[in-house]
Amino acid sequence: MPPINPKRPSNFLLMLVFAQFASTTLWLSGNAVAGQIEAELGVKLGGWLTSAVQLGFIIGTLLNAIFAVPERVLSSRLFLISAVLGALANVSVAFLPLNPFFVLSSRFLTGLFLAGIYPIGMKIASDWYGKDLGRAMGYLVGALVLGKSFPYLLKGISFELPWKDFLFWISLFSLFGGFLLWSFLPDKALPIQRNQFSIKALTAIFKFPELRAAAFGYFGHMWELYAFWAFLPAIWKIYAHFHPEYVINIPMVIFATIVVGFLGCWWGGLLSLKFGSGKVALFQLFTSGVCCLLLPFVVGSSLYIFSVLMLIWGITVVGDSPQFSTLVSRFALPERRGSIITLITSIGFAITIVSIQLIDFLLAKFPENLAVFWVLSLGSLVGLWASGKRIYGE
Repeated sequence: MPPINPKRPSNFLLMLVFAQFASTTLWLSGNAVAGQIEAELGVKLGGWLTSAVQLGFIIGTLLNAIFAVPERVLSSRLFLISAVLGALANVSVAFLPLNPFFVLSSRFLTGLFLAGIYPIGMKIASDWYGKDLGRAMGYLVGALVLGKSFPYLLKGISFELPWKDFLFWISLFSLFGGFLLWSFLPDKALPIQRNQFSIKALTAIFKFPELRAAAFGYFGHMWELYAFWAFLPAIWKIYAHFHPEYVINIPMVIFATIVVGFLGCWWGGLLSLKFGSGKVALFQLFTSGVCCLLLPFVVGSSLYIFSVLMLIWGITVVGDSPQFSTLVSRFALPERRGSIITLITSIGFAITIVSIQLIDFLLAKFPENLAVFWVLSLGSLVGLWASGKRIYGE
């Protein structure tokens, strides 16, 4: 089969979105089977399962930038190599002695190789899309959301599937996505003058007001997003504890809460064409912050009311991400764009480790108290305060 013609953007984007979805299923696959792994280990790993992936991703993105990997390797080839290595890292824990070190090492390496999947997918989109990049980014981040929710769907419909088999099938699916993109999607020629990493790019984040506003809006969003995803099992289990009258399939409700984020990314991308990325991002950031503040007050309500709040939160907590990414790309200096985007992404993911560990600590001190999640609303407050005026009318 010949490569997809880049003049047919709908087919091109559809294939790219599916490949991104399939390969990012690796991200939360360990979380989906955390209960089984912890039961065999006899040790609670808590938020470290997610933090290990985040740390690997941070280091991976920085290494890719320092060595200018995206400028040296064709995007489809880098995507495939990363998908293969990420799949091997993900499933490796099934063949190694089961102890916390190997489990967390497997998650760390998975995150390291995801750095060649998620950002490279966005790079491919930015190579082929111009004015409607906000829409394309919406679909791409939406694919990431689908990929992260998919392991919970499989878990919800396959209660008896052993965790080793589960990780094997997820890894195989990721491989399929990598080979699909490599086989059928075109590459743009590598640049003759490579955009090398420069620490000087860090000063640009604080020097230019519009870029600083977009960056801090993104940082506030990241403070909330991954902690929300990581502790969805805890939130739903606390609710189920207070409502024994309901029979709740925890993996399925987690899947639903994450997967609706695709709608936030998709609708946000479409709305950005009319209202601008700034307005869309700020509205979703504000709405997710409100949902966070309301959480403890609805724990005693009916399943319907609680589910509606969680779904709205799931939609808006990630729906602002592609629009903040679009703004960062738009405001970054062209000659330093690669370094600036990489640095902002890395800082954002470093922030997620802090918020995840903070929630983990607070839940250990105050179990079954959903008010501990109020600290996540600080992300919305800081993001709105730091970015509101500058990006609202972009």
